[in-house]
Amino acid sequence: MLTVMAPAKINLTLEVLAKRGDGFHEIRSLIQTISLSDVLRFRLSREVAFKSDMADWTTEKSLVSKAVVLVQQATACCKGATIEVDKRIPLLSGLGGDSSDAAAVLKGLNRLWELDLPLERLLELAQELGSDVSFFLQGGTALMEGRGEIVTPLAPLAQRWVVLAVPPVSKLPGKTKQLYQSLGANHLTDGQITARLADEIRASKQFNPSLLFNTFENVAFSRFSGLETARQHFIKMGAHDVHLAGSGPALFTLVEEKARAEDLYSLLLKQRMEPYLAETVDGQGSISDLY
Repeated sequence: MLTVMAPAKINLTLEVLAKRGDGFHEIRSLIQTISLSDVLRFRLSREVAFKSDMADWTTEKSLVSKAVVLVQQATACCKGATIEVDKRIPLLSGLGGDSSDAAAVLKGLNRLWELDLPLERLLELAQELGSDVSFFLQGGTALMEGRGEIVTPLAPLAQRWVVLAVPPVSKLPGKTKQLYQSLGANHLTDGQITARLADEIRASKQFNPSLLFNTFENVAFSRFSGLETARQHFIKMGAHDVHLAGSGPALFTLVEEKARAEDLYSLLLKQRMEPYLAETVDGQGSISDLY
């Protein structure tokens, strides 16, 4: 049996630039993996089968099944696999769980089926699945550009604790598309916020929290009913610099001291904010994180 960890991510910055000729927006984002992870287990079998411990998770709505088909088509491999998906990352939260799971499938099947595909080929396949999948093949701290397919690894960020909260707000179908459509011209930036933060991390592995930025915060708090109230409640519990994770609705804050992070997590737990306590992790061993 092979086991692959599929970590969640947070966007330290997320800038949307001008619209491209292909109809998509150019983005620039500084992205970071965290220790909150799904766990995927792979076993050889005659056919491809999926198992999951989360009732709301289905292969039809996940990139996991698409990743399997893509590997089969790209390699003409006829082997089977039973893939168990232990879901720990909340669904549709902005934490990248589905993209991370898809990347884990690419890595897991490459090893299980002894395909020996190089990283460059896995990255090509990842680009066919979604914009975040390429990042999750390596993880750690990285600069993401283009539609998200251009990933430049950075030196590991100095370790921080991450306190997450998933507020009890209604799910927003097609939320990312809706948020993009809600952005006005005044919400578009030129990428310099991300560039400054990347420069700070390259220089010292540290950064000024004031540089954290997510342009979707300009529209998400009006699109998700109750999300702004949840953020203010998060702040009242003692958090600083509470930000939206990706397209939300998950919220996060970074904390340097473990004890303070644990206290904040405990307070959120009592308030039924669905909190998670994690830490930033680098990308070392993410490709071969199989045991």
